[in-house]
Amino acid sequence: MVCARAALGPGALWAAAWGVLLLTAPAGAQRGRKKVVHVLEGESGSVVVQTAPGQVVSHRGGTIVLPCRYHYEAAAHDHDGVRLKWTKVVDPLAFADVFVALGPQHRAFGSYRGRAELQGDGPGDASLVLRNVTLQDYGRYECEVTNELEDDTGMVKLDLEGVVFPYHPRGGRYKLTFTEAQRACAEQDGILASAEQLHAAWRDGLDWCNAGWLRDGSVQYPVSQPREPCGGLGGAGSAGTGGGTASGGVRNYGFRHNAGERYDAFCFTSNLPGRVFFLKPLRPVPFSGAARACAARGAAVAKVGQLFAAWKLQLLDRCTAGWLADGSARYPIVNPRARCGGRRPGVRSLGFPDATRRLFGVYCYRAPGAPDPAPGGWGWGWAGGGGWAGGARDPAAWAPLRV
Repeated sequence: MVCARAALGPGALWAAAWGVLLLTAPAGAQRGRKKVVHVLEGESGSVVVQTAPGQVVSHRGGTIVLPCRYHYEAAAHDHDGVRLKWTKVVDPLAFADVFVALGPQHRAFGSYRGRAELQGDGPGDASLVLRNVTLQDYGRYECEVTNELEDDTGMVKLDLEGVVFPYHPRGGRYKLTFTEAQRACAEQDGILASAEQLHAAWRDGLDWCNAGWLRDGSVQYPVSQPREPCGGLGGAGSAGTGGGTASGGVRNYGFRHNAGERYDAFCFTSNLPGRVFFLKPLRPVPFSGAARACAARGAAVAKVGQLFAAWKLQLLDRCTAGWLADGSARYPIVNPRARCGGRRPGVRSLGFPDATRRLFGVYCYRAPGAPDPAPGGWGWGWAGGGGWAGGARDPAAWAPLRV
C-alpha cells in the first residue's frame, strides 16, 4: 500500500535514489521469486510514508520484516525528533500497540516484547523486524511516522503459510458460538481462519458442506464440487472466484449473531515446530491409554491442528487411524489410494469413537529438542494379554513393551 498525499512530483527524485523495494511474493506465487514494487509518493506533505502493497508472507516460528520507509519533502528536516509507531489492526476501528520508537528510546508491547525491533537500515527506515512469528501475528499492521505536527501512515499485511481445517467438537455439528469457536481452534493448535484464508483453501480444493465461523464474525463454507445439499449448483449465497457458477464457490451466510447462533469453525494453523508421529502399541489402546502411550515416548497426544499441519507441511502419510487429543480418530493421506478413503488427499476422520470400547493406535506430538526416552521402539501396553478381564483394564498390568 502506498500512502500518498498528492500526485507524483519532485519527490519522485527521492524514489529514484531509493530504488525499488524487493519482497517475497505472496502465497500462491512460485517460491523463491521476487516481486518488484515501484514506489510513488506525493509532494505536499512534510513527511511521506511508503509501505509494501500486497502482503508479506512468513510462517509460525519464522522471522519477517514488515517494510516501511519515510522521507521529508523539505531538506531542512532531520530524523532525530521522529516518532515511529507500529500498531496492529484488531477491528476496523480498533488498534493494538506493537512498537514505539522516539530517538534512542524503543519499546515493544504485550506479546511483541523481545520479538520486535527496528531494522534500522539507514535514515528513513522504519521497517519492523518480527521474530518467532506466532499464529496470532497474522493480520494488518499500521506504520505511523510523526514529526511535530506532521504525520503519515502506511499499512502492511502479514500472511502466514499454513492450512485451514474444519472443526466441530464431540457434541456434534453446529454447536459453537463465535467465542466457543475461537476457544475450540485455540485448543486444537490453531486460530479462527480469515475469509481470505478460507478462500485460498477453497482454491486449493477444500470442499466442506458445513458452515463455520471465521475470525471476522462471518459464517461461510467452501464448495469445490457443487451439489444440491450444499447450496445448489451456484447462485445466490456464493462468493469469490467461481462463486455463483457450476464451478462452486465459498458460500457466505454473512455476519451472524456471535452469541446467539451456533455453527462449526474453520481453523487455521501454520508451520509445526515439532514432529507428529504414529505410535502403534503392541495392543491398540482405548482413548484413556493414549496419553500414557505418548508420554512413554517423550510426547503428548497430538491435537487436530498439529495433525493437519504435519499432513500439509511435513507430508505425513499414514493409512491407519489413531487417537487425537480431542477424542477423535483420524489419519493423514498424502498419496490417495482406494483402501485409504478415496481419491483425494486429506485428513480422514472417523469422528469421535466410543472412548472405552474402540481401540486404536495414537498420533503423538514431540516438541523440538525433546528426547525420545524409549529408543529402539519401546512404549507402554498390557503384557501377555493381561490387564483385560471382562473388558476392564487392570492398571497394575500396564508395563513397558516393545512397539
